[in-house]
Amino acid sequence: MESSNLRAVLVKALRKSIPLHCILSDAEDTRPYECDSLSTYKQLPLVVVLPEDEMQILAILKVCRELQVPIVPRGAGTGLSGGATPIENGLVLSTAKLNKILEVNAYARSARVQPGVRNLAISDAAISFGLYYAPDPSSQLACSIGGNLAENAGGVHCLKYGLTVHNVLRARVVTIDGDILELGSEALDAPGLDLLGLFIGSEGMLGIVTEITVKLIPKPQTAQVIVASFSDVEQAGNAVAQVIAQGIIPSGLEMMDQTSVRMVEPFVHAGYDVNAAAILLCEADGNTEEVADEISRMCAVLEKAGASSLKLSMNEAERTKLWSGRKNAFPAAGRMSPDYYCVDGTIPRKHLAQVLRSITEMERQYAMICANVFHAGDGNLHPLILFDANDPGAFEKAEAFGAEILALCVALGGTITGEHGVGIEKLNSMCLQFNAAELACFMAVKEAFDPHKLLNPTKGIPSLNRCAEFGRMHVQNGRLNFPELPRF
Repeated sequence: MESSNLRAVLVKALRKSIPLHCILSDAEDTRPYECDSLSTYKQLPLVVVLPEDEMQILAILKVCRELQVPIVPRGAGTGLSGGATPIENGLVLSTAKLNKILEVNAYARSARVQPGVRNLAISDAAISFGLYYAPDPSSQLACSIGGNLAENAGGVHCLKYGLTVHNVLRARVVTIDGDILELGSEALDAPGLDLLGLFIGSEGMLGIVTEITVKLIPKPQTAQVIVASFSDVEQAGNAVAQVIAQGIIPSGLEMMDQTSVRMVEPFVHAGYDVNAAAILLCEADGNTEEVADEISRMCAVLEKAGASSLKLSMNEAERTKLWSGRKNAFPAAGRMSPDYYCVDGTIPRKHLAQVLRSITEMERQYAMICANVFHAGDGNLHPLILFDANDPGAFEKAEAFGAEILALCVALGGTITGEHGVGIEKLNSMCLQFNAAELACFMAVKEAFDPHKLLNPTKGIPSLNRCAEFGRMHVQNGRLNFPELPRF
């Protein structure tokens, strides 16, 4: 069926149970949904639907199942891997209108929310009880908790407090067949298989979440951050491992190289040392005595590791200012370069210095600048590759650079994503991370939940044919084999 005819049939079917104002079908109205924050890949959706309750979601899934129309779930669109990129002749199901905080339970230290609630709004609602929601992606002002769940989002404080998967107690999910599942429990454990853990990070491929119960924790009495400057990048990388080796678990442990520091400082004036080869931001939180002890111990470790200077926040305003630089690394990149490509991979902490050396070599071979920012405490890398999309072939080169970084992560025993997900961006890298049998298992799990293959198809899990073709073109002996790329 031609697109225009399918659109008309789809809209007519949807209007039987969905209010007209919740259905967008004109190109002008659907264009804002043509991509997520990986804006290089775009596709106009056939129709966008913004349901207002769970019953409407059930109706949408029923129509799509009967017409065999693929569905792309979408949160706030802040994802960076193309997970919410529409599919040709497909429907986008946005949870933006499901934005109510249903309950804040101070006694159970939990909040029950709809998926369209913004991450930061949960903490805002809980603050009067002295509680907050710990995961804090840099986009927390805009990103939604449903999207956080889909991608298993993290943030600068995930080292101590965990990723989304460690902070969600329960989820209510609608399947493509119209079943409603209650996954997890508000108790310490739930009977049966851990389907909640399976669902978190599944990128909208298994079902549509309609309600989420998250864990709240007491807001720390105080917090203090150290900014440690290093004249050598490898020293900074090794210092991260040494802090953890001493049994210290900072509430935040981030690293920025000189390129990223010099990119950020003119933008936010955080007070960073622009002459340092790298800086570490190390934070302690808790009661006054705990923070004082942990800060003292971290200072000793950092000095012994070779820090050239240490700067401590003396009050909350200074702490917020020092963190503002790291939180604004992405927008600062936009001031320095017309475009940037953000890579998301994870490595064992002990290899931080080695990866930084390799990325420096890749910069020379690609003739491209890469600003490195890290969730260093848990080895999650976010290199920002700067380029100009107006230059022919520049994006393709940036993608190849990023793919080589991810291949390096795999070679060192790490993974191709820490928190951004696979989406469409990392399908080829999945071919490096997993073998054919493993990919077949992933697909079998998806088919158990989505036998019609309608929920975010072509995302997250590459086909075996795709991997075979990728291997023939680019892989020899487990390594990427682009002629112009560096070896490792």
